[in-house]
Amino acid sequence: MQIDKLRGKTLDQLFESILSLKDLEECYLFFDDLATVNEIQSLAQRLEVARMLREGYTYHKIETETGASTATISRVKRCLNYGNDGYQMTLDRVHNND
Repeated sequence: MQIDKLRGKTLDQLFESILSLKDLEECYLFFDDLATVNEIQSLAQRLEVARMLREGYTYHKIETETGASTATISRVKRCLNYGNDGYQMTLDRVHNND
């Protein structure tokens, strides 16, 4: 499993730090310090691509609405189809909290 290659003390520390955040404002503060605006926007874009793919949008519509490249869309689609269901899990939880 590819996720096992990621495991380690420093990544555990990062994830534990993220899990300790209490609200959106704390997320904005932490991620602003942690990453560039472009890096954060790329992560958000991938999640939006996953949402749109899951809802059956075409590549063209996703590309137009998000600005994502077809390579990014294909990568996200591959994760949706063959990944660890991380996108599915988080999108289900966010959708259920609306």
